[in-house]
Amino acid sequence: MIADAIDMVGDQNVALTSIGLTEFVHGIYRAPNDEIRLRRREFLNEILRDLTVYPYTTETALLAGQIDGEQTAKGVTIPFTDLLIGATALSLGFGVLTANVRHFQMIPGLSVVSM
Repeated sequence: MIADAIDMVGDQNVALTSIGLTEFVHGIYRAPNDEIRLRRREFLNEILRDLTVYPYTTETALLAGQIDGEQTAKGVTIPFTDLLIGATALSLGFGVLTANVRHFQMIPGLSVVSM
């Protein structure tokens, strides 16, 4: 699956945010049984071998607060984790590859690629 996602973006760099990593780990512990939990953990280990994980920084926090404040003033509510992931990508000059295009398209200036 990771290889497929990397193939989708061609010669661009692929990375993961620390917030996205948290979402993956959350999914492991929400698995309904040990078999699914093990598969999810193996998938996460594959991701961690292949991708750089970028931290959530002070710069990112300032940008996320600005985006959230401006969008909220316009009546647009961006789900919090998607806001943090999108702000991290923007602060690094990256786009986002996602199956959840709708939420990320609410972030001005963010390039979004559908998975």
